Amino acid sequence: MKKIHTLALVTAMLVGVATTTTSCLEKYPDNAIPADKAITDLETLDQAAIGVYDAFKSGALYSGYLTLLPDIQCDMVHAINGYTNTYGNIWRWDILATNTEITSVYAALYDVIARANFLLEYAPRVEPTLTTDEEMTQFEQICGEAYFARALAYSELIRLYCKSYENKEQAETELGVVLITKYNSDEPIVRSSLQASYELVIADLERAAEMMDIDENSHTGIIYNSTYFNEYTAYALRARVALYMKEYDTAIEYSTKVIDSGYYALSAANAEYSSGMSYFTYMWQYDDATEIIWKVGFTINSYGGALGRVFFNYDYISMKPDYVPSEWVLSLYDVADLRYGNYFYTYTTGHSHGLTWPLLVKYFGNMNFFNQQILHTSMPKPLRLAEQYLIRAEAYASGVGNYAMAGDDIAMLRSARYQSYGGSVSMTEDNAMQIIEEERIKELYMEGFRLMDLKRWHKGFERTPQTESIESGSSLKIEADDALFVWPIPQHELESPGSMIEPNDSNK
Repeated sequence: MKKIHTLALVTAMLVGVATTTTSCLEKYPDNAIPADKAITDLETLDQAAIGVYDAFKSGALYSGYLTLLPDIQCDMVHAINGYTNTYGNIWRWDILATNTEITSVYAALYDVIARANFLLEYAPRVEPTLTTDEEMTQFEQICGEAYFARALAYSELIRLYCKSYENKEQAETELGVVLITKYNSDEPIVRSSLQASYELVIADLERAAEMMDIDENSHTGIIYNSTYFNEYTAYALRARVALYMKEYDTAIEYSTKVIDSGYYALSAANAEYSSGMSYFTYMWQYDDATEIIWKVGFTINSYGGALGRVFFNYDYISMKPDYVPSEWVLSLYDVADLRYGNYFYTYTTGHSHGLTWPLLVKYFGNMNFFNQQILHTSMPKPLRLAEQYLIRAEAYASGVGNYAMAGDDIAMLRSARYQSYGGSVSMTEDNAMQIIEEERIKELYMEGFRLMDLKRWHKGFERTPQTESIESGSSLKIEADDALFVWPIPQHELESPGSMIEPNDSNK
């Protein structure tokens, strides 16, 4: 589907991020173009959509905090001697409601929501100006993108700032998030229930899928590796949400829609893309792959944060990482598992202690950016086909006890990741979840899933010191259901004028 996106941004789409006691939900800057003049036709509506996509480039989101902090907080990495203390409070579990990173994630997600609400609120004035079926299709697509963006942002807020979903009865009394569905709203700023929060996400995803529907009869292009949302983007997120809600049949239904669509294929680590480079390697070095369902689009002139910085801090002379992979994670990979060589490479660091260790080369950076001296910058890939196989495997195992089907999905993933993998995966009630948990770690390492996984599985963890790990934080035991598995609501949100937001246990 041809889009009419341009590079312009409308000032009215830019939402201020609070830095004082002003709420993140306050969103109309004094110097903005008046709303009634900002969206008047299909072109300005499309520009508003660019503003929504642009918000996802924030370093507080997928190119930074939202991706890195959930895994740094848990058991995936160790801070090492000589580190800069970047994210040190998160690593040590010294997480407060005034923490800059925690506050920034919250604000950036509500920024996305405000932009999406702005577009949706003023889109109806554009519809009467449309004169062709093509224009109407484009209008529907843009509105669908806004609904999806809002659903994605709310799903991330729920994932980080709410307790896990156990069942509908529990969720109806559990705190959710503040739901804002209108740009201009006098609604009280209160938290909805967890059930109502998820229901809004689901409703938005259903609308988004319908409005971004791909006409299978006329569609001739490809949709993988897309920087835009589409029908299958909605299905992929719907599968993830269903898994988090323990609606396993629904998770199977939607992950199967994506897997069986024919639009995506796992990027093989054992097949050459070009001489000496596999399809899987190319995905991480150039951010281009058949298994990418949606990525945040960067150019050398417009990009977000640098995911790999804290794992390298390369200055063209040496590498002085803040964090290195935890030894127990490295030990999970089999000898034939090609992910190891794509994710980790052993270097001698430039720290005074000269630690030699496997560093996270997965985020060393897009080579096109690196050649322009833009270091450690990769396009985030929040939705990949690999996750859909993992979602379906877990749903088969946990939901319906179909361990054979769960094993088939894990085997399919491994067949694309191993040098040679011709066998099946034998799963039973006793070992299924251990296999799935380990596979999620090996595949999704440092992509931001670990905190939510431990929370929804009601598992804790224990860190033990490893070579050159710093003393503070390396010996840490976190019990299951610790309050800080749920991030605190930012303090300025609790204290902003008119706020009736209830705090989390982690705020106390």
